[in-house]
Amino acid sequence: MLRRLSAVQLDTISVLARSHELVAYARLGPVGRDLVERAYWPASGPATFEYWAHAMCILPLEDWPYYGWRRRAITARGQRWHQVSEKTCDEVLARLRDEGPMTATQLGGAKTAGQWWGWNWSEVKIAAEWLLDTGRAVCVRRTSWRRVYDLPERVVPQELLDHEPSDAECLSYLVGTVGRALGVATHADFIEYQRLGGHGLHVRDGAALDIAAEAAGLIAVTVPGGKRPVRAWADKDALGWLAGGGRGMHRTALLSPFDSLIWDRKRTERMFGYRHLFEPYVPKAKRERGYFTMPLIAGGRIAGWADPAREGKTLIARNVFLEKAPAVAPMARALAEAAQWVGCDNVRVERTEPAALAQPLVSALSGFGVS
Repeated sequence: MLRRLSAVQLDTISVLARSHELVAYARLGPVGRDLVERAYWPASGPATFEYWAHAMCILPLEDWPYYGWRRRAITARGQRWHQVSEKTCDEVLARLRDEGPMTATQLGGAKTAGQWWGWNWSEVKIAAEWLLDTGRAVCVRRTSWRRVYDLPERVVPQELLDHEPSDAECLSYLVGTVGRALGVATHADFIEYQRLGGHGLHVRDGAALDIAAEAAGLIAVTVPGGKRPVRAWADKDALGWLAGGGRGMHRTALLSPFDSLIWDRKRTERMFGYRHLFEPYVPKAKRERGYFTMPLIAGGRIAGWADPAREGKTLIARNVFLEKAPAVAPMARALAEAAQWVGCDNVRVERTEPAALAQPLVSALSGFGVS
């Protein structure tokens, strides 16, 4: 799944589960959460690393060389919000080299007092993150949700360390991962999925993207867009899947707001007619939908959304919106399955729109064995 998506975003917010678990759940069904964690970070040895893609993401370890372009660009750009001396960086590297992999807490503490999170990092935490950004340190596992910093030469296979593709080769590879993940992608999709216009990179040249897409083996196509068709690039396997009758193979699930299917808001509206909102940092009284709104994917379409929470063994759907009456059964299925997956034995729906669908939703939930 990770290789297919190329990147799974990490985030500290946990409602039903953490987002990287929800992304796997949406595609694979209710496999155990512990199994998902072990697949990302297996005890047998590194399979992934964390780095900047769309945001800070879990990435397949074999992709390490192709993020060298971004590591080089970040190094050239230099430090931004957080500043730390090279002396502190050298001290952190020396400790990792002499004492083995460590969390920021083990290195001396992740935070200092007195400021809001994100700006109250300790000096060793700033150093560790800068070393991560520039590739002198790496994270290939977590413990209790804390990054474990290590040296690349200790955990990244030597053949990957020795492989140093050019910037153009890196761009082609990353564009190829987007094509594989989305099936078909425009220039804007390429840029947003891998944040090619940020995190140290500044790719805006459509011609460069076309060259990269062709080198990646993608097929030039056009897609509907505005007043006229838009040039895009399609993955060969995706076209073959469609030609082989692949349409109609769908999951019914609630999506994390950090899911790569919807993290590009413009594409989400273009593809699904759905206006994606993310409101955890909006004051509660001003939220339009809720704290952690999860769209309902059903039949290949977004048919509604829910704002879930947990209270003991109860999954609470604080707000539910259904596009039409046929979305009742898929929403009931998605809520019931999600509840069982996270260890809840009942579902409570507090508010449904349209109100006329509230009772049908409750009745449908009872049909899935939850009340």
